[in-house]
Amino acid sequence: MQLLLHIPDHLGERLKLTIPSRQRSKFIAELLEKALPAEGDPLYLAALEVERDTTLNAEMREWREELIADGLRGADETD
Repeated sequence: MQLLLHIPDHLGERLKLTIPSRQRSKFIAELLEKALPAEGDPLYLAALEVERDTTLNAEMREWREELIADGLRGADETD
């Protein structure tokens, strides 16, 4: 399959300087194999479900905000 991708100029130049022209497709395919989750990976699918759960995400956002604020007051400050 052929894809048209746009990447920053500095990365394109580094790719051209580093990887010979006849090896670039293989190089990029190997990077994608390493970076993309395997099809049907149960952990990845579970993470997607968590990301899609708006109720859970709202609850996690509340926890995060409370945890970030917790302990930030100085020792001499009170509620």
